[in-house]
Amino acid sequence: QVQLVESGGGSVHPGGSLRLSCAASGFTASMSTMSWYRQAPGKERDLVASISAGGLKNYADDVKGRFTISGDDVKNTVYLQMNSLKPEDTAVYYCRRTNYYGANSWGKGTLVTVSS
Repeated sequence: QVQLVESGGGSVHPGGSLRLSCAASGFTASMSTMSWYRQAPGKERDLVASISAGGLKNYADDVKGRFTISGDDVKNTVYLQMNSLKPEDTAVYYCRRTNYYGANSWGKGTLVTVSS
């Protein structure tokens, strides 16, 4: 069955970097739209970045130029490279798969904390 497992979260100082991984199983990630979302305490879950099956990438305005989404077809894994992290990037980050029919599957999330 479809499974998404996020990893790579942790605590970092402002200006630091982290790389999140989303290991996919039960389907081919490169044939789906894969997205990263985040949810801060008391806030809604918002889109951070996505990559379509055709390789088209999309970013939220507040992460453009700092975050990069990419995929590894061999490892069937999607990454989110996060640079120049800010305290407002603190959130639980979730991986989402959207299949051809528009159905979504979610991972359980990984916590990113940015503080001095």
